[in-house]
Amino acid sequence: LVGRRAGALSPECRLNAANRFSSRKISTMSFVFSDPDQALAWATVRVINEAWTRGNPDDLVHYFHRDMVAITASDRLRREGGAACIAGWKGFAQSARILHWAEREPKVQIYGETAVVTYYYDIQFEMGGQRIETGGRDMFVLVRENGRWWAVADQYSSYPCPE
Repeated sequence: LVGRRAGALSPECRLNAANRFSSRKISTMSFVFSDPDQALAWATVRVINEAWTRGNPDDLVHYFHRDMVAITASDRLRREGGAACIAGWKGFAQSARILHWAEREPKVQIYGETAVVTYYYDIQFEMGGQRIETGGRDMFVLVRENGRWWAVADQYSSYPCPE
């Protein structure tokens, strides 16, 4: 990675490099998709998650579309624009120490030049002197522009409280 801009690497290369050099407990479980479009869309989401969970949220500029929108669990209003979305992810990454992150049961649906990627996640982090362990679900919408996938929308939330 030395001498190369991290975002210039393909999602697969970034994923492999991040897995080799990380010391945090981040799940690297791979999921196999027979369709290459599904595989690349999932690899894009994995690289997005690797960026912010491993302390490199500025790398999101290479994956968040300039017109991205996000509905988050902690913002009353939606985040509009890639820069606003990056700022949100960066704020969390800088205020928390992520101890564990894992994605489970991904589903990738392709609709022409659009992909909808859903999965469940588990996260453990320290923030403000507290250790927090939670999980939830995430849904990214990606569009393919100039041969690559860009995140244009994200909505995530924790699991609802059991009744």
